[in-house]
Amino acid sequence: MSGHSKFANIKHKKEKNDAAKGKIFTIIGREIAIAVKEGGPDPANNSKLRDVIAKAKSNNMPNDTIERGIKKASGEAGSVNYEQVTYEGYGPSGTAIIVKALKDNKNRTADNVRNAFTKGNGSIGTQGCVSYMFDEKGQIIVDKEECDMDADDLMMIALDAGADDFAEEEDSFEILTAPENFSMVRESLEKENIPMANAEVTMIPQTYVTLSAEADLNNIEKILNLLDEDDDVQEVFHNWEE
Repeated sequence: MSGHSKFANIKHKKEKNDAAKGKIFTIIGREIAIAVKEGGPDPANNSKLRDVIAKAKSNNMPNDTIERGIKKASGEAGSVNYEQVTYEGYGPSGTAIIVKALKDNKNRTADNVRNAFTKGNGSIGTQGCVSYMFDEKGQIIVDKEECDMDADDLMMIALDAGADDFAEEEDSFEILTAPENFSMVRESLEKENIPMANAEVTMIPQTYVTLSAEADLNNIEKILNLLDEDDDVQEVFHNWEE
């Protein structure tokens, strides 16, 4: 795979998150709750929780905040039950958008997501209406400025750990895995002290849509900004070529 490195977008997202730490910490806190609910509070026996903890640390979440989140989710300090939900729909000119949310109020979350699409001249569709246009993959991005390892050596470590694909871009390396192999590959890189700019299971578009009309650009930005402001929204995936 080559050509569509997401490092620039990842840096952009991180810059936005740095200006709104409360938002990303809320999201990660809910991800911790889901991981603990599914696999228990011990990271040694819960690979999903280990992945979330790694994500929390990469976003500079304090250790005591992580530990409080685990205790709260395990019932030691009371917890809120979150449910994972996915919405699929269309933005301007048929752009495909997938929204993943963690909700504790079904009606509020659905209304807010629908409102974001409507205000950007988009529409919510049925389950599966756009997800077939994406591939679910574990994606690990290594910033070249932070990694002095030779590309071939890094590639061999990744492939030996179970990665499916390795690509060198101008400013980064991209490692792709099957979702079920993501934790194993991420932990193998971690053991080799390889710095990861981003590591997550994501939805990668099979093709991208370019928007040129000013109205379309304004509408897609409106949808994405409204979704970004919603505390229930965990992740948004789209095939707009930004």
